[in-house]
Amino acid sequence: PMPSITVEELLTILYVLVDDWYQAEGQRYLKGKVGAKPEFRDSEVITLAVARDFLPFPSETQFVEFLRSHYLSLFPRLLERTQFNRRARSLRLLMEQFRCSLLATWGLARCTCFLLDTKPIPVVGVKRSNRHSDFAGTASYGHCASRQMTYFGYKLVVLTTLAGLPVFYELVPANATEYEAAETLLDRVRGSDILGDKGFLSAPWQEIIALETGNRLWTPKRTNQREQNPPQFDHLLRHYRQRIEGVFHELTDTGCHLEHLHARTLLGLCTRLIAKLTSHALRFFLHFQFGIQIQSFSIDAISH
Repeated sequence: PMPSITVEELLTILYVLVDDWYQAEGQRYLKGKVGAKPEFRDSEVITLAVARDFLPFPSETQFVEFLRSHYLSLFPRLLERTQFNRRARSLRLLMEQFRCSLLATWGLARCTCFLLDTKPIPVVGVKRSNRHSDFAGTASYGHCASRQMTYFGYKLVVLTTLAGLPVFYELVPANATEYEAAETLLDRVRGSDILGDKGFLSAPWQEIIALETGNRLWTPKRTNQREQNPPQFDHLLRHYRQRIEGVFHELTDTGCHLEHLHARTLLGLCTRLIAKLTSHALRFFLHFQFGIQIQSFSIDAISH
């Protein structure tokens, strides 16, 4: 049976993991950064940025005020919401380095088989004016055929392990083709087997990728194609495809909703996306290192 855990225990564990890494490795990424050290430590900022995905408050303001009301003893120098937001954005790349260090504990540098997929990331309602938003110029209108959804924003393209742990990811404009989205990631790995859906089916494109990167793309075939995959292979492919669908389902529905990150700027969106994927990696780490399996706390559970 999985051990139960309180919010206080979770926050403590997260802080110890983050601060141990920060003291051992993280500080070297900040060399040359001038200015006095802030009273509210970088480790505390990163801890709370990733902890927010375990605590399902709809807004950052509610999250910070909940901590101030219940856990000020753990974070006595807790910042105001705007200061916390600004510090989290300034530490987003350090947070990503922490995520990468968690992945390294599983030896993922040696991984040679990945799942590939994309997911829509809306940022502004379609009916609202987008020309004057911070996303103008980088986001675009796109269409998700599987959900019959038109939206303004980005595509999240992800390479995960066969176990469903995201390793590489990128944001591209929503109107990018599946091929264009995939190309932003496929040069980060070499000589690997990549399992995708029919959106990556093009044989000529797959041949180009194989020549440029050594990666082999494997997808289902259309029923009208002359050459078909062996039935056993298609069965295995469907099995692993369900894994990445499960990953996106968990990323979307656990903690902060992936399609409703409520960022007002591209920098804010990237920060919240990094925090969410770091939190997701921590779920794996807590499960496999300590036998603790956490999705997220319910509002009722954390309010008492």
